Amino acid sequence: MEALVHFTHEIGEMHFPILMFMLKALAALFVVVSIVLFIYDKYIQRENQLLINYPLIGRLRYVFYALRDPMRQYFGDEKFYESFDKVRWVYDSAERRSAYASFSPGQPQTSARIAIKNANCVLNTQDVSDDFSVTFGEKSPNPFTTRSVFGRSAMSDGAISPEGTRAFTKGAYLGKFPINTGEGSLTSNFFYTHKYTRECKFFQTQEGTFFAKGVYRFFKLFLNAAIAQKIYRHMVVYDDAPESYLFDVDELVFYRVNWNAPIDVFPSQVPDDIPDIIFQMGSGLYGVRDTEGNFDEKRYQKTMRFCKMTEIKMAQGAKQTGGKLLALKVSSEVAYYRGVEAHKDLFSPNQFPFAHTLEELFDFIGRLKKLSQKPVGVKIVISSVDAFYEYARLLKLRLDEGSDAYPDFITIDGGDGGSGAAPLEMMMSVGMNISKALYIADKALKDLGIRESVKLIASEKVLTPDDAIALFGIGADYVAIARAFMMSAGCIRARECSGAHGRACPVGLATQDRKKRASFLVEKKAVNIASYHAQMLQGIRGLLAVGGVDNLKKLQMKHMIFKDHTGKTYMDVSRYFEESLIK
Repeated sequence: MEALVHFTHEIGEMHFPILMFMLKALAALFVVVSIVLFIYDKYIQRENQLLINYPLIGRLRYVFYALRDPMRQYFGDEKFYESFDKVRWVYDSAERRSAYASFSPGQPQTSARIAIKNANCVLNTQDVSDDFSVTFGEKSPNPFTTRSVFGRSAMSDGAISPEGTRAFTKGAYLGKFPINTGEGSLTSNFFYTHKYTRECKFFQTQEGTFFAKGVYRFFKLFLNAAIAQKIYRHMVVYDDAPESYLFDVDELVFYRVNWNAPIDVFPSQVPDDIPDIIFQMGSGLYGVRDTEGNFDEKRYQKTMRFCKMTEIKMAQGAKQTGGKLLALKVSSEVAYYRGVEAHKDLFSPNQFPFAHTLEELFDFIGRLKKLSQKPVGVKIVISSVDAFYEYARLLKLRLDEGSDAYPDFITIDGGDGGSGAAPLEMMMSVGMNISKALYIADKALKDLGIRESVKLIASEKVLTPDDAIALFGIGADYVAIARAFMMSAGCIRARECSGAHGRACPVGLATQDRKKRASFLVEKKAVNIASYHAQMLQGIRGLLAVGGVDNLKKLQMKHMIFKDHTGKTYMDVSRYFEESLIK
């Protein structure tokens, strides 16, 4: 106590002259800046009437407004999901913390929901099969059998930072689940887990001199590897897109895929040290187009030497237009990958260039199948029963004709799907929610007797195992997840993904801002991503055990129950859908 009194006395006697000087200087600076802003707001600017009436203090409104999105999850009730408990489950699962809840959810879950019926005689979790494989394109020369029923949904390298893409790639490799490239093409960052060897003739390399390597080792020894690599890259890589090169720490070589190399030097089989990659082709044909912007068959074939199947993007839940990437995110590297001009807004066409009609689209799918010898599917959003039946009837016609020009799978994105950059007017007003859309697709294919020929992928607002089990029960063969995987990689839902308004993702995940990206922990987040995936599979096994179902492939709609927001319960879930889908 005496020491505390003495310290207080010392402060009172100002025995800290430098500290007191700095405090006084800051106070004086604050006063001067406040006076200048007051005069400017009150008497000079004539663009904001609020600041004229309330100079200086009116600026607090914009401070709080800027903090609204990043801070809402801490001080407000969850509005977008049923409960913040679901959000917390994702974070806890990723961080390998206990995901158990106590007593009750933090918020009452009164929304309509589909759930699994519990069996009279439940199973133990270990009695449920851990076979979560799905086979796409059974009739293809190279079918794709996944090792999981979950995968990361389409997110382009460019919309996501290079470090973020590397974390997802490593996470998918560790977790043994597929990863979709998004329409931004197959970039260097998807090769993050691939070991460089000098025998790989499809790589373009940049290697330093003996002196440059010595500089690298010096700075690595006395500073750290990140700074050493940055200096070494500056000395070695003379290129417009230097960060498009990966770095091999053993050989001290920078490398990236040389897409101009002859196809004979590309691997005939997908290397086993990269994850299962689904290549998405958007309307911009990024990564598979020539210098004129036309489809390049050879480039596509080279790309498919590293990918397991192709998804043609016709539409996305939150974005019924072409993909959008604001100029702030079109870095030199993104421009290199996509074959476009850097630092300019990049808006893909709304219409896929080979889909003026469904017949033309199916013919193009057949063309891609012949080129890749691998499964090809299409991503759509469903807005009506009749619209999907056009797909289904053409599918049946092609199957009856013995043609292979039809999609091996259909990815259905719900109308509530997300996007890093989309017109607000389309985010929640175009397309059906995923449960109704999935029901329409499953029923239409069954009615025409072709359900076994086409796999269904579902995607929309899946966070926890109960979200996913509902989709599997309705008819999904596989579930693609975006939001929750983003959260497992560190996303705090600040809603700054697009880069609009001059603000960037604060955690460096969805930005090209180098300062924000520099702090992103690739290896740590990769482990978190894999951990979230593992918990999702474990949660699905637990739900199946309670439902008395020993294998996910045996789950049917009869195992599900539906309760609407009034409490009305449907034991036959199909009856609910028939009542809700009124022509």
